[in-house]
Amino acid sequence: MKEELNPFKISQAQLDSAAEIMNLDKAAHAMLREPMRTLTVNIPARMRDGTTKTFTGFRVQYNDARGPCKGGIRYHPAENIDTVKALSAWMTWKCSLANIPYGGAKGGIICDTKSMNDTELENVSRGYIRSIGRFIGPDKDVPAPDVYTTPQIMAWMMDEYSKMVGHNEFGVITGKPLEIWGSEGRGDSTAMGGMFVMREAVKNMKMDVKKAKIAVQGFGNAGMYAFGLSKRLFRSKVVAVSDSQGGIYVEGGIDYDKLVEVKKKAGTVQAYPGAEKITNEKLLELGVDVLIPAALENQITAANADRIKAKLVLELANGPVTPDADAILFEKGIVDLPDFLVNSGGVIGSYFEWAQNISGYYWTADDVYGKLDTIMTKSYKSVADTQKQYAGKGKKISPRMAAYIVAVSRVAAAMKTRGWY
Repeated sequence: MKEELNPFKISQAQLDSAAEIMNLDKAAHAMLREPMRTLTVNIPARMRDGTTKTFTGFRVQYNDARGPCKGGIRYHPAENIDTVKALSAWMTWKCSLANIPYGGAKGGIICDTKSMNDTELENVSRGYIRSIGRFIGPDKDVPAPDVYTTPQIMAWMMDEYSKMVGHNEFGVITGKPLEIWGSEGRGDSTAMGGMFVMREAVKNMKMDVKKAKIAVQGFGNAGMYAFGLSKRLFRSKVVAVSDSQGGIYVEGGIDYDKLVEVKKKAGTVQAYPGAEKITNEKLLELGVDVLIPAALENQITAANADRIKAKLVLELANGPVTPDADAILFEKGIVDLPDFLVNSGGVIGSYFEWAQNISGYYWTADDVYGKLDTIMTKSYKSVADTQKQYAGKGKKISPRMAAYIVAVSRVAAAMKTRGWY
């Protein structure tokens, strides 16, 4: 039977499995299977040729029992409501697992940014905010950048919302440039948080992180920073890296600075001199200690999970491992740490930015990294402790199920306390 790869159905299946293990109340389970609010909007925007084109946009607010909704905005030609709903669910669990005062949301616009100039991007971005402006705000829903959106786009959105409400409202959007009160340390917070999780995991696995061989799939923002930070923080050896065009393998390790320069000049990591060219699929199956999927969803599936050799899989991307593959990896004894634990540094960094905006008191990058370390370490330990608790009851569960149990129980408790069921 073909594996189901619909992202929202995957998110529901994961919730269903956790609900069964933890004996979740049926009313809470039913409420948590679907988003609280789903908004679809039409966005008219002026194009460079003087015509007006209408774009379709989405905003899904999954659950706000623990606080304002939080989640990024994606610009992609293949954006669809099921992907946005799934990501809003995962944001709910991500914020809950990190124990920050947010619910989950996600947004997106069906558009091709590569065919648009800055003026068109600005027009679409401001039009999106005009369309959803009544539904967002620092105490309602706080968007952020995601796929193909940038700090500059967040600046336009913040400015448009401020015009709508008649005053500066910096806290309505996070991921902003520093000039308009973005946060120091926000740019690499996703990868930095992942490195803190890796540090705790290898310690638990009794693996020497300095001797670990690492493969990174994806050389975008998260993957590039993960590579650089693993070298800077732990002196680990990164032997394989890839981008959308393919990957490279160097047994003795890849020079980070040289790779960044090569990628900038040639547009692909495969131009790195002296490296063996490999496919993205081959990279996943290398005999490394740590595999970091930092690219697209559904990269490790039932079709290739049995060929994964890494001891630790660190999911820096959203949804890179399917449920069927997750079960196979767990059966093989591979530690697969889920995305909503590993990449939660991004939303935690956004939380710090929001907190600074609404208080008017700003921190240094070192302040941000120190607070991020504290939260990521607690999150990892809550997952590891939950695994141990269930093992003590004679039931072995994967790190993903343990993370779901922690996150879902917190959201359900908030709904129960508020009298929602």
